[in-house]
Amino acid sequence: MFGRLLARSPVDGFVLSILLAVVVAAVLPARGTFASVLDDVVVAAIALLFFLYGTRLHPREALEGLTHWRLHLTILGFTFVLFPIIGYLLHPLLVHVIGTDLSSGMLYLTLVPSTVQSSIAFTSIARGNVPGAIVSASVSNLLGVFLTPILVVWLMSTDSGVQFSGASITKLLLEILLPFVVGQVLRPWVAPRLRRYAEPTKYVDRGSIVLVVYVAFSEGVREGLWSLVSAWQVILMVLIATALVVVMLIASGWLPKRMGFDREDTIAIQFCGTKKSLATGLPMATVLFAGSSVGLIVLPLMIFHQVQLILCSWLATRYGRAAEETVAA
Repeated sequence: MFGRLLARSPVDGFVLSILLAVVVAAVLPARGTFASVLDDVVVAAIALLFFLYGTRLHPREALEGLTHWRLHLTILGFTFVLFPIIGYLLHPLLVHVIGTDLSSGMLYLTLVPSTVQSSIAFTSIARGNVPGAIVSASVSNLLGVFLTPILVVWLMSTDSGVQFSGASITKLLLEILLPFVVGQVLRPWVAPRLRRYAEPTKYVDRGSIVLVVYVAFSEGVREGLWSLVSAWQVILMVLIATALVVVMLIASGWLPKRMGFDREDTIAIQFCGTKKSLATGLPMATVLFAGSSVGLIVLPLMIFHQVQLILCSWLATRYGRAAEETVAA
């Protein structure tokens, strides 16, 4: 009974695990030696995570799929151009509404790449262009490894107090880019074995993210995170995230039609161009914002991720039913 109810819930099990990690961190935060050990474990987990990303993304498939260049450029335009513009324009206003760290988090979430699994899944449910979604979501994550840090340096280093040194750049290269490149190089030998153990690999993937959340929020609790965030700030972030998702869904549904895209391509643009990846954004944040209030910075991304899952699951189901009724007629 409980399993069926959970399956029908709009709340993703992965997100529930993350929320549980937040609750545990609030009650039992990592402290002392245990916290130091977990910091080292997180470094290894982040490297493993991006190594796995490197083994999963097939460069040849991405290059072959790029023949539909208008579709992919449009999706990338929403992800890495329109989203950052909106985030950058909203940032000065949000500083006075939800505070500096949370407004920086809202800006940061607009800079991360699109999701892969949920973008493809929702496109499939809605009867959209699934191959196009696979290529675009994969390319978004591939480029995001490079573009997100560049956008963070460009848009956040002055206004948000985020500073970069040679050590932080080296850390970024060693923890994110190097494992990713190694994964790409070793993909021909590693990927077949990983496919045989897809289920355990999924748990390694998601478990790494949950661990990152626990450590980040443990640090936040030790620094008095919950005393810095009020209930009204959380409510405001939910409202802002909801408005942002709705605006992007409307824009990504209206503009492609004016550009001559068909229904299937428009759906792919909607579900790939409006997503922001929690799985990629969280570990990146722990590297990019080392020494900052990481818990506060990633909180808007966590809220946005849950809101986008709920709204997009509703919209994809609606599109799918409409497609079935059209075929039946």
